[in-house]
Amino acid sequence: MPNSASPLREEQRLFPLPPDQLGAAHSWFEHGERTPRKPRLASSVVLVRDGAAGTETYLGYRSGSSPLGTVAFPGGSLDDADGEPVTWFGPSPAKWAESMGISDHRIAQAHVMAAIRELFEETGVLLAGPDESSLPESTSGADWMRTREAVAGQEKTFAEALARRGLGVRTDLLKPLSNWLSPDFAHRRFDTRYFSAAQPATQRPSLLESKGVWAEWLPAQELLAGRDTTALGDAVDQPDTRGLTFSEVTSPAVEIIVEKIASARGCIAYLSHKRPQRSYHPELVLVDGVPMLQVVASAAAEGGAVQRGR
Repeated sequence: MPNSASPLREEQRLFPLPPDQLGAAHSWFEHGERTPRKPRLASSVVLVRDGAAGTETYLGYRSGSSPLGTVAFPGGSLDDADGEPVTWFGPSPAKWAESMGISDHRIAQAHVMAAIRELFEETGVLLAGPDESSLPESTSGADWMRTREAVAGQEKTFAEALARRGLGVRTDLLKPLSNWLSPDFAHRRFDTRYFSAAQPATQRPSLLESKGVWAEWLPAQELLAGRDTTALGDAVDQPDTRGLTFSEVTSPAVEIIVEKIASARGCIAYLSHKRPQRSYHPELVLVDGVPMLQVVASAAAEGGAVQRGR
């Protein structure tokens, strides 16, 4: 009888480099490989919801050659305060470490905290509540924006902001996705843990007043349908996005995750899909003299058959 648990089909993918990374890539080849710069630990949250054109995800503009991509999911680097004590709902840090393949539960805890904190700072979506089954009904308004600005500006820690409102982090609302390590040649490198979460029914994302530039809910299938055009880069309408394709303004991590979202039968199917924890490390290669990133990834769909627009 044939083995039904056949191995996942892997394929080598090539991705273009953003124009601002070409100089560093050519230098890496011309001067010989050197010791890569140490990556900073980071977390990012893939926010999803169901829409009329299929599952949507929330993408925003990031300035300054972010390792997450110029257009990316909410996220950023861990800070020391992410290890502070906080009321914690959901799987224990030790369980999170096991599910993420991390030996130190304190690092796993900090990644989860950073994910929830960065999501709140950048979008206002708050995965926290007074108990294990509740969330704030709304996080809009001037008082919430002041709290976001204070946490983002490190005037107060996220743990302090939560304690003042009597809230604990709802870690049960996060799902671990994958681990991405920036390519070795990059001047800024992240070791990023990606998580997914559903858009809370009563909360709406908004830009951080002091730093936000552009962010939108976008159907995953439409993003992929227009990936060879400059539609996304032109819609963001920034000097480092205009005239660039989807691949050039995002990162391989963003593109592959968007593909997986588009392959699922809706938001719930995507979030509930049981996926092995994988680590990705894009490799710099030359293709006909042009530097590109090579990634080995699974071609399998996640969460059922490919969606059709509804």
